[in-house]
Amino acid sequence: MSEPALTAIRNDWSLAEVAGLFQLPLHELLFRAHSIHRQYFDPAEVQVSTLMSIKTGGCPEDCGYCSQSVHHNTGLAASALAPVEEVIRTARAARDRGATRFCMGAAYRNPKPSQIGKIAEMIRGVHELGMETCATLGMLNAEQAATLREAGLDYYNHNLDTSANFYPQITTTRSYGDRLDTLKTVRDAGLKVCCGGIIGLGEAEQDRVELLHTLATLAVHPDSVPINQLVEVEGTPIATELQESGQRVDALAFVRVIAVARILMPASRVRLSAGRNEMSDELQALCFFAGANSIFYGDCLLTTPNPAADRDRDLLARLGMRPEALAS
Repeated sequence: MSEPALTAIRNDWSLAEVAGLFQLPLHELLFRAHSIHRQYFDPAEVQVSTLMSIKTGGCPEDCGYCSQSVHHNTGLAASALAPVEEVIRTARAARDRGATRFCMGAAYRNPKPSQIGKIAEMIRGVHELGMETCATLGMLNAEQAATLREAGLDYYNHNLDTSANFYPQITTTRSYGDRLDTLKTVRDAGLKVCCGGIIGLGEAEQDRVELLHTLATLAVHPDSVPINQLVEVEGTPIATELQESGQRVDALAFVRVIAVARILMPASRVRLSAGRNEMSDELQALCFFAGANSIFYGDCLLTTPNPAADRDRDLLARLGMRPEALAS
């Protein structure tokens, strides 16, 4: 008997179709998402990444959720670009703890040529460790993207954050078009794209519909789709607004986002990203069932807390799941 055909990968989703998925009864949505997930991935396997801030703070952008913006008084001191040796040492330790991808993040609007050169050295060093490499550095031009690709960069992260309509409520120093242009630039350079969003910024469900619709109708789906739950940072405008309004993300609404992302982008890694420190084990288990199959190891994500690796290993063991092995 022949194997059943894989669910087709589509880039022609209509906005109405995506909205309809959000309206499904939760058990039906989870059934569909998990069934598709099993077609493309081992449901017991989770890809593990580690994220290091290689240059913290001092960012000129005014993103309303970000601790690293110079526009917000969050008490975070800006740092210089980390030494290459420190980055490689941190990557080696992450590999030894089971991470297969190492992500390097710098608080830039767009990096300068001298910074690109040093970051390329970091990427070469991490690549030589046998790990997948990822970077998030703000906007890139074609020459910069090509330099990083030649150094051994596999993935470039550049999140859309939210819908195009809600985006002006988040930042005024960069347009949605700027973000989409960067995604095209890195894809044209031969890099894999890591792109997702943040849930809990004060957006409506329609904004979540439109965000996932935008991602799922790109010419090529992002290879990794990080879904972040907002971590409220004291001193940021959005944290202040949410504290005043009392608005918070409903846990089951967050699961819906994971499930819809899995249905729309069957072959993409869907990463359960920021905010896991505030999630219960039960919520994370439900997200894994809904199609999340990637997490960050390590007790810090750039500047916000993340579950300790021991806690993650214990949770995966209790769920009968395992980290993805490093490719030989």
